[in-house]
Amino acid sequence: MRGIVFLGDRTVELREFADPTPGPGEVVIAVGASGMCGSDLHYYRGDPPADGAQVCIGGHEPAGTVVAAGPGVLPTQVAVGDRVMIHHYAGCGTCRSCRSGWTQMCTRMKALVYGKNAHGAHAPFMKVAAASALPLPDAMSFEAAAAIGCGTGTAWGALERLGDIGGADVVVFGQGPVGQSVTLLAGARGARVIAVDPSADRRDQALKLGAAETIDPTADDPVAQIRALTGGTGPQAAVETAGASPAAAAALAVLAPWGKLCLVGLGGALSIDVRAQLSRQLTVMTSWSLSSVQQIACADFIVDHQLPVDDLFTDRWTLDRAVEAYQDFDKQQSGKGAFVF
Repeated sequence: MRGIVFLGDRTVELREFADPTPGPGEVVIAVGASGMCGSDLHYYRGDPPADGAQVCIGGHEPAGTVVAAGPGVLPTQVAVGDRVMIHHYAGCGTCRSCRSGWTQMCTRMKALVYGKNAHGAHAPFMKVAAASALPLPDAMSFEAAAAIGCGTGTAWGALERLGDIGGADVVVFGQGPVGQSVTLLAGARGARVIAVDPSADRRDQALKLGAAETIDPTADDPVAQIRALTGGTGPQAAVETAGASPAAAAALAVLAPWGKLCLVGLGGALSIDVRAQLSRQLTVMTSWSLSSVQQIACADFIVDHQLPVDDLFTDRWTLDRAVEAYQDFDKQQSGKGAFVF
């Protein structure tokens, strides 16, 4: 089979790989959709792999159908023919972190991260630990399930970290696929969402996904604009998804007393003057993806509330258009993309 590999310097390549065969405790899925995630761009834009380094098939937002199961996989766990979404990590399976669904935080081994240090989903077939294959609701598309595997799931994980946001003002910095997912999910969880992004198209999409207000941070000071929309007090919560240091600083500055800031965007930095911020009683936190337990809860919530996650996708690609797909994605001007099979 052919699979996409990231070679750095804005280069991808289709290479030939053997079809995967499941070992003990593993399954193989026929990939239905494999989402393109903003974190892919770190490998796409980064340095070339070192000479002799293992190059894995990319793609860490998979969903598909189980086509083979290895020894020890119980049919009550996952069976051939099941539609599944993938929690894109695998750990030892027995430590406290793994048993709670946080396999990426395994304390007994370096966790496998599909698409990074184990073959991912930008290929027709993918081998994963059976425990990483999660039930996919019949009403959900493969594309939506792929998004929940990381981008939309990351949004859910951030909101879980913030806690109850019902009735609160929540400002979301960045309206790429993750930010749009925060906007969609936060609105469904009862928040009044203020979406911040310099792109007019992305601000328009945020309104369609449930934002109450949008802000162009290049038109005026975003802190002043947000305060004007919140009666001068600022929002109770903020999520920074762009990985941009100015956005993180603005998010911190605008919070109301006792406010909470959750950082999920990769690439930014935040400096805190403790003396200046101490009396505001703020909470600043990070959120890394989500647990497998939360992934199932996120999918169920989306189905129960009939949320249009499929509307996040603006591009669907075939593998033979991989170069074009990542050139387009690199511009960061469109919505979410996926390879479909």
